Amino acid sequence: MEGQIEITEKTEERLDTIVANFLQDLTRSHIKKLIDEGNILLNGKKVKAGTKVKTGQIISYNIEKPKPISIKAENIDFEIIYEDNDLIVINKPQGLVVHPCSSTKDGTLVNALLYKIKDLSGINGELRPGIVHRLDKNTSGLMIVAKNDFSHVELAKQIKDKICTRKYQALCQCIFQKDFDRITTYIERSKNDRKKMTVSTKGKLAITDYKVLQRFTNATLVEFSLLTGRTHQIRVHCKMLGHSIIGDDVYGKAEKGLNGQLLHSYYISFIHPRTNKKMQFEIPLPNYFQNYINSLHKVNN
Repeated sequence: MEGQIEITEKTEERLDTIVANFLQDLTRSHIKKLIDEGNILLNGKKVKAGTKVKTGQIISYNIEKPKPISIKAENIDFEIIYEDNDLIVINKPQGLVVHPCSSTKDGTLVNALLYKIKDLSGINGELRPGIVHRLDKNTSGLMIVAKNDFSHVELAKQIKDKICTRKYQALCQCIFQKDFDRITTYIERSKNDRKKMTVSTKGKLAITDYKVLQRFTNATLVEFSLLTGRTHQIRVHCKMLGHSIIGDDVYGKAEKGLNGQLLHSYYISFIHPRTNKKMQFEIPLPNYFQNYINSLHKVNN
């Protein structure tokens, strides 16, 4: 896949950072490898990953098609909400890892996609075919999957430019005092536990809007809107507020009868990359989530 990124706004960011923001699901190590091999150029020249990019410069990239997929297709159940020749919108169940990694070789959403879908985009290599954005293992709900590289690039750009809207519902510990607010922090990987993220004075900018939907005796149902898409962003921000998501055994505590955090991606909207029509999808909470809510006592908002 070939393409260009024209720098029209004032910036002095690193080359690898700009590419990572544009092609969001390429790993930093993969981007550096592409730069080192001369597959990503700045104004037609091979430069280092840390080279500062300036207004008016052009980044060109040439990403080879991935090798034939060696990951096995598996008949794992998930719901397809919408499908056409360019993309699918799915409802990812809680407990399903999105793509293979060192600790999870199979039984992932990618294995399931390979079983059900003939064509998937190849931008992210053989481990992440079609994956434009991710949900955590124990987060359920809507995801977009790209069937070709054209759709993948366009959808990734919409996420970067905040054209794609993603809304979540979460049941959080204790009662939120404010009805709505914006959380703006920086998030980086924890130095004490590499599996965790943490709020810090550096790292990547993370912005989350929230709105209280319903207060209960000792819990709050909250809608979260992502303005950035950092790893574990909502979960980390909830912990920072002192309102960890119920069932989150990483940033809060495990809850008897639950298999993970009560966090659900219930709404997504974007512009179709081929037709330019606005697409929007909304799905209800999973039964286990709704049943837990039904067991709580409401209080007046």
